[in-house]
Amino acid sequence: MKKLFLTAIFASLTLVSCNNEGSAVNTVESMKTPQMENFDKAFKSLGDPQNRPTEEEKKRNTSELSDRRKALLVPASKELILSTGVTEAELTRKTGGDMSQIIVWATQIYLQKSDEIRKNIKSEK
Repeated sequence: MKKLFLTAIFASLTLVSCNNEGSAVNTVESMKTPQMENFDKAFKSLGDPQNRPTEEEKKRNTSELSDRRKALLVPASKELILSTGVTEAELTRKTGGDMSQIIVWATQIYLQKSDEIRKNIKSEK
């Protein structure tokens, strides 16, 4: 009887723990801006069958994305950068229109905003 009771308590604690963890994850997701969500979706779309590296791209054996795959990320990257108050002219001036620089800048913004969200969640607990 004791074993059954202890097992029930342990199971309840586990469920409560999982529920709390799930709500924190949902909070992070719900706090993302639409631009962050679009950036996230753009990166995830690289895994879609039509967006995966071609055999030719694989043969180049480089860790850098091909121009075709970078082009998939640039619109969402620009949208995220512009959402911070940067003007189109400033974006062009700082990156020279280089797709890699645009993506790197957007990634830095995404990581910074994600960090801020996590800190806000921790401070709310």
